[in-house]
Order: sequence, then structure tokens, then C-alpha cells
Amino acid sequence: MAGKNDISFDNLLSDLKNQIYHPIYLLYGEESYFIDAISDYIEQNVLSDLEKEFNQTIVYGKDSNVFTLMSYAKRFPMMANYQVLIVKEAQDLDKIDELLPYVENPLKSTILVLCYKYGKPDKRKSLFKSIEKAGVTFESARLYDNKIPDWINDYLRQRKYAITPKAAALLSEFLGADLGKIVNELQKLLINIPAGSEINEEYVEKNIGISKDYNVFELQKALARKDVLKSNQIILYFGANLRENPLVKVIPILYSYFSKVLTYHFLPDKSKNSVAAALSVNPFFVADYQQAAKSFPVSKTVGIISLLREYDLKAKGVDNVSAGDGELMKELIFKILH
Repeated sequence: MAGKNDISFDNLLSDLKNQIYHPIYLLYGEESYFIDAISDYIEQNVLSDLEKEFNQTIVYGKDSNVFTLMSYAKRFPMMANYQVLIVKEAQDLDKIDELLPYVENPLKSTILVLCYKYGKPDKRKSLFKSIEKAGVTFESARLYDNKIPDWINDYLRQRKYAITPKAAALLSEFLGADLGKIVNELQKLLINIPAGSEINEEYVEKNIGISKDYNVFELQKALARKDVLKSNQIILYFGANLRENPLVKVIPILYSYFSKVLTYHFLPDKSKNSVAAALSVNPFFVADYQQAAKSFPVSKTVGIISLLREYDLKAKGVDNVSAGDGELMKELIFKILH
């Protein structure tokens, strides 16, 4: 069977579920979640429990060597159609290029899975090109922050749940771009919610501990409306909960927000869908940018972006001797609003 490269995660998983197997899988890239999901599926589903006893081997790159791996890979399965050999942390395997003789003539009854995390193998080398011919290469790229809410939505939809745009954005902002961490929290969340439900901010607040009223998205909305009281209430909450809301975390989100407000000012087409596409945001949030653009003209928006750069440096100790995060937040928000 000819090899596959540039295959998507969904297509690769679909092939595996349909028992379409290849002799070699090279799973590589910065996002470990997809690599783990594929290798875990192979580990758990290709062989029956009885077959695994004699035909499944899992090793770590730093604890193995190429000679041993090739000897494993060349074994024939016992009372099974396949044997599975999974190499975790394959980036730590010494002299990995010496696998080339096996890769050029792999055993069809062996499924060799190389989990090469947090980087990319050299695609110019013969090993990579030979794996492309004989098997599957899959790059597990890290998702951009603005793609995380959509990914959360898709993950839940596949499990027969829905989620409001605001709840997805809250989860993304609170948990960051670590998909493994997000999945762990979602799995805990789903235990308490009936299948078919729509997950809203109340569910998120109750089960994950993210405040639906005092978070950076509510701060953005308050700033857009120039609501001084609400802005200060949120900043006081942040100041009392600095572990979850440090200034170095808040500023980049506000910087991204006001950069998009600036972009909005110069968009020739300000229709809802056009704005959503141009700013890479859910259409649900377009009204917030429209309001912010009314409150902050171009010159003020440019000034706010400059302020955010200045306070980002102060939060990191540059030209700041004694002011803490809480005090710096109050100063920053005052200057944005006035």
C-alpha cells in the first residue's frame, strides 16, 4: 500500500477505525495531543487483549536503540495478523537515521509507530522520504489561540454536546492552547452534564471555576462601553485573584483585542460576517468590536496599544521598582478609560 503524507488528524483516525493500517507511522510536531491520541488509538484498538500479550511492544526512545527496534520490527506476529511496535519520545532515539534499511523494506505485518514530539525531523533526509513512501507521516501542528474556541466546539459536537460562543471563549482564555489540558477539563465537565446539553457560562463557572462575570472578556466589554464601575470591579477581582489573573496574562489578551479594534477601523466592509472573517472571531463577538470602535477612535486606540506595551514591560520589572500587578492594573485601566 502506498504511503500517505500531509494527512489530517480526522482522516488518519478514520482510516484506523476502518482498519486501514500502514507499516510505519511517523507522528511529529509541536502539539503532543494529536500524537498521543493517534498512538493511544493504535495501542488500544489494533490488537485484542489476548493478541497484545505476544504482539504489542511499547518502548521509549531514550531507553532503546535502533538495532533493538529493528530486531523487534522484523519479528512475525504470533496468532495475530499484526504486531504493533510503538516508540514513544522517538526524538530521543540515538541515530534514528539508521532505521533507514528497515524503512526501505518494512515488514507488512508490523505496525511501527514513531512518536516524534515537540519538533520536526529533517524532511530532506532519506529516512523521512522513505517513510513517506512506505507509510504515513503526520504533522501535529500547534493550534493558534484564535482557533481554540472552534476546536472546543468541534470536540464537543463530536460527543453530542453544544457550547455557547462565550463559554468556549472563556475556556480558551482560562486554559490557554494546551489541548491536553483542555480535554482533561472538558472530560471532567461532561461527567456532570447530560449528553445533548448546551454548555454555557454557568456550567463552566460551576464545574471549572472560571468566573462568568469577572474575566478578561467581561473586562473588554466593560471597556468597550466605557463602563468605569464594571471595569474597576473586574480589576479589583483580578487584584484579589492574581494567581489566576496575572497582569502578564491579561495584557496580551487586551493587546490582541485592541489590535483587532484598530483593524476594524480600517475595514472597508463592516458587515457582520466580513468583520468576523477579517478579525478571526466568532460573529457572536462582532458587536463588541463595533461598540469599542465607537468608544475609541483611531488615535485613542493607537494610544491604548502603546500603553499596553508600556505596562507589559512594567509588569516584567522594566522601569518599575515597587508597583505590584494590582496597582499596575488600576493605573492601566484608568489610562485606557480616560
